[in-house]
Amino acid sequence: MKKIYNPKKDTWSKLLERPTQTVADIEETVLSVFNEIKTEGDFAVKRYTKKFDKVTLKNILVSQNEIEEASKLISEELKKAIRIAKSNIEKFHAAQKTDKIFVETTNGVSCWQEKRPIQKVGLYIPGGTAPLFSTILMLAVPANLAGCKEIVLCSPPNKEGNIDPAILYTANLCGVTRICKVGGIQAIAAMTFGTESIPQVYKIFGPGNQFVTVAKQLATKFGVAIDMPAGPSELLVVADDTANAAFVASDLLSQAEHGKDSQVILVSTSKELIDTVEKEVEKQLLALPRKEIATAAIANSKLIYVENDQEALEIINEYGPEHFIVCVANEDFYVENIANAGSVFIGNYTPESAGDYASGTNHTLPTNGYAKQYSGVNLDSFMKSMTFQKISEKGIQNIGNAIELMAAAEGLQAHKNAVTLRLESLK
Repeated sequence: MKKIYNPKKDTWSKLLERPTQTVADIEETVLSVFNEIKTEGDFAVKRYTKKFDKVTLKNILVSQNEIEEASKLISEELKKAIRIAKSNIEKFHAAQKTDKIFVETTNGVSCWQEKRPIQKVGLYIPGGTAPLFSTILMLAVPANLAGCKEIVLCSPPNKEGNIDPAILYTANLCGVTRICKVGGIQAIAAMTFGTESIPQVYKIFGPGNQFVTVAKQLATKFGVAIDMPAGPSELLVVADDTANAAFVASDLLSQAEHGKDSQVILVSTSKELIDTVEKEVEKQLLALPRKEIATAAIANSKLIYVENDQEALEIINEYGPEHFIVCVANEDFYVENIANAGSVFIGNYTPESAGDYASGTNHTLPTNGYAKQYSGVNLDSFMKSMTFQKISEKGIQNIGNAIELMAAAEGLQAHKNAVTLRLESLK
């Protein structure tokens, strides 16, 4: 990992760059796939699955028999772990429900807000080198709590044309209504336009590689909403001499093993800790099955020394990490003042992997600096807020003249007339 000591503020922008391609670099490829799937449907989906995933699909949809067989391949211990995580995630997200908000803004004018579920949602679940069945819990659980009627899941098949059994088991457990053996750009395009097998959805959720991220962004040009432009995973740890260096190294590696384009950063006020963490990373890396992937990600990563907590906080807010771990004596300073982070993990015994799996918070979070303006997925992500109003005769008399004056000042005579006619009818 590259060490940087006391970086000057005018170098922060370059220092904190992510190891990702720009949208322009890959948008042409994504748009080409979109255009073909829009016109050719399932045929193009299968063609691109053969090209990108090296598998010829017979059926795009997963059958009930496949789901039942997958359940037999999952150990009871893993099933129990998944159910524990599901229970915690349900508790945390159910607590986010809000009641109808009702206000009488003036006598005779009633306004209220109610939430309605998004009827059709699409969930993208990465498969590839790591089948992220945990992401199903993070997306399907709140989708069901919100009341979404149609929950479509897309995940890339393996070389045998199958989806990982844990993905199928978890999807069935969480009430997914349709499971599709499709990944990558073609999955996002299919959910954007709809094909013979894959329904069109109103909003797409889920993380993915850079191609999936750009595909989701492109989907918004065709009337489909997305959760956020979430791309390669990232983690920033702030730590001082009170931190456990082995714990810090394990957290850095837990994100580095996600993908070669992941990035992890340690910001510290202790040079000694930085040196110790670096050694721990090298030692722990040797024992990882995904050593090659983690090593590539570590090459994108940095160890940054700063003089004090205030400067550390400024760098962290400038970066806007997806995951932010606080392991310092003065943890309240960071917890109270952090402005830009997807999810925050506090203390030596709060690993980021707890949030990935079973603590209850959602792990679908903004990356690439988008934590500055996006929230992570939550119950409201699957809902829309609708406003209602009802005005009585007395109410229109109370606010009618104000409406007439404002409409006339804007030169919108029909708006004024809509009120004037009603007021005159009450004379």
